[in-house]
Amino acid sequence: MSADFVLRPSVATDAAWIAELRAVVMRPDLERLQRFDPVRVRERFLNGFQPEHTYVIHSDGVDAGVIAIRPEPDSRWIEHFYVAPAHQGRGLGSAVLHHVLSASLDERPFRLNVLQGSAARRLYERHGFVLESEDPIDVFMVAPVNP
Repeated sequence: MSADFVLRPSVATDAAWIAELRAVVMRPDLERLQRFDPVRVRERFLNGFQPEHTYVIHSDGVDAGVIAIRPEPDSRWIEHFYVAPAHQGRGLGSAVLHHVLSASLDERPFRLNVLQGSAARRLYERHGFVLESEDPIDVFMVAPVNP
């Protein structure tokens, strides 16, 4: 299933709604792990928001999600990848992830972390991500560079 979307660069004024989206999307996993704090979940995003590395997913006439790609010397980190609940389950996240992974000419691998037990892990595995390391809370994954 493919979804129509446009990635637009984020701007500083996107921070508040992205922080709220993060809180909504992450709440079930954070509660399951007994780590949900309604203030901290928003503050962690706001304190590290880098609009220059963040893209808003615009689909069906609305801002439906967000994805950040933070460059590091040896890899690119996919961070803050959230799709609003009303837009989940229709292939949007998969389409965005496929676009990001396939559109890059950069040779550095993509890395990300996902919470233990999160359904998002299956999405990443379907797109070639493999386990790199894990602890009781986080699962770190890498998508090896295609030859």
